[in-house]
Parts: sequence; C-alpha cells; structure tokens
Amino acid sequence: MTDGRITTAKLGDHGPEVGVQGLGCMGMSFAYGPSDADASRATLERALELGVTLYDTADAYGAGENERFLAPFFKAHRDEVVIATKFALSIPADDPTRRIVRNDPPYIRQAVEASLKRLDVEAVDLYYMHRRDVNVPIEESVGTMADLVREGKVKHLGLSEVTADELRAAHAVHPIAAVQSEWSLFSRDIEARVVPAARELGVALVPYSPLGRGFLTGSFTSAEELSSDDFRRHQPRFTGDNAMANATLLELIRSVAEAHEASLGQIALAWVHQQAALRDLPVIPIPGTRKPSRVEENTAATRIVLTDEQLDLLDGIAAQVAGNRYADMAFTSAGRE
Repeated sequence: MTDGRITTAKLGDHGPEVGVQGLGCMGMSFAYGPSDADASRATLERALELGVTLYDTADAYGAGENERFLAPFFKAHRDEVVIATKFALSIPADDPTRRIVRNDPPYIRQAVEASLKRLDVEAVDLYYMHRRDVNVPIEESVGTMADLVREGKVKHLGLSEVTADELRAAHAVHPIAAVQSEWSLFSRDIEARVVPAARELGVALVPYSPLGRGFLTGSFTSAEELSSDDFRRHQPRFTGDNAMANATLLELIRSVAEAHEASLGQIALAWVHQQAALRDLPVIPIPGTRKPSRVEENTAATRIVLTDEQLDLLDGIAAQVAGNRYADMAFTSAGRE
C-alpha cells in the first residue's frame, strides 16, 4: 500500500467488497455546523483515490440535501462506489432534538423512491433501516425491504441501531449485509449481544461515530466551543461536567498516540479496526470528515497495529465515560436490549 490505498473486505457474507474504511457524509450538509461544498467535494474525490468505496448518507440528513449533494459524485463514479443510504427517520427543521421514526411498508416504499430520485441512481447498493419503530413488526418492515431487492431498487439490506434479537428476526426474513451502530472507545454497548449475533449470522458491523463525534480527536473538549447549529451541543457527553470528565480520558489515548507518532483520532480508529480480528467479523468504520487531509489521516489509521498492552490500556476508557451518547437512549438499541 505504498500509494496509501487501503485494503478491502467483504461487507459480511451477503454484502459487496468495500474498502476497510468507509466515509460518513452526514456532516457535509447537516448537523456539524457550517460546511464548505468545494472542500467536501475534494474530500469525496480524495477518499476514492485512497480506496474508500463505501459512502454513507441518509434521507434524514438535511431533509434529503445530503443525498442531492452526493449525487453528482456518485454519478461520476457509479461503478467504483457503494452507496449506502437509510430510511425511517425524520428530524423537524424547527427542533433538531426531535425525531420521528416510521417503519411501515407504505412509508418505506415512499422513502426509497424519493432517495432514488435525489441520488439519481437506479438502485441503492445498501439500504438501511435507520431506526426501529417498535410498533411495526420488524419482519413486516424487512419483508418490504426484501421486496425492493427483488424489484431491483435495492441490492443489499442493512439495519441501524437494532438489538441482537431484532437482527436475528430480520435476518430470518432476508439476509442482512450490515448492522450500523455507534462503536468506539467511548461507546461499547453493542459488544455484549449485537456483535456476537452479527458474527454468528455473517453480518458486518459498520461503526458510526468511531471518533466519538470528533471528541476522540481532541478537536473540541466542550460543546460550548461548537457553533450554535451543531447538534453535538445537545448531547450529554459534550456538555458541562460530563465534558470536563471525558476530556481527561483523552490522556490515555494520547500516551498510545505518542508511542506510534500518531494522532488521537488515528489511535481511536485503529482500535475500532482491530476489533475485526479480535472479534472475528468484518468491521468497516465510517468516520465522517469534510477535509481531504482528514481522510488521509483517517485511512492511514488502518495501518496502525496496537499492542496487547496498548489495547489493555484503552480497554477501560468506556467504563469511565460520563453521560449517555444521546439524551434519549430509547432512540438506540441499548434502550431495548
């Protein structure tokens, strides 16, 4: 990999071959404050040059604007990229803390048609259920998603923030290629049940926020440093005493980073990547960024190998984290396990 390109891995037993690191595209038009469209476009191109082929978006990101923004890039590189998008979640523009979740079949069909139009593609490569509506049987929702595969509108199915039991029930209806959940040095609740279930079923794990929404890079240590329209200002881990306590945990990561002459973020990503070998399943994290230099830094983390001693040192961090990852944990699989 002298040219800096990353290696590839199969996205579970039932998914496509992709680069071992994907790119989360949400922040290019949503949630993390002001963005630069030209820089974001350059980031997409640089990521592809480095072997990143899995690009992650959702219809909820900017009420469809993220999908529209990505469409020209996808059109120019359609045979080189794996497009992942999601349905089920809407966020009212006047209240970024509120979320509406729908999994009913008519809505799924409405959502996929809208995404296909915004993305300007004939089929979505990986279609995720973004969040779970417990009032709709998961077999019913996944049954409709399976129909989309048979109709050629979707190639592979994914789920986000589901429990182990929900994953098993869904997989019995149609093979699931990937489960997307938050997984990082700060967030490890999926390890108890979801990860073993995914390994058992041949499903890949796609960790979102592997950099703790940027906190693990040391780029900010309190939500007060962020712009007023940054949704991280509403997350418990980044405010008040929680933020102060969590910032001290970065020193453990820093000590490992210095040993590797690496950044904090690279060590956080290397830890996530190493879970693939430690837990015997594909792990394809999707760190988000809007800068080409950050893509270069993030993909370089795939070549860092942590020692057993360093893994042991980092292992205790999650238990010391102050605050939940969301104000309402019912919005996550952890609230249902």
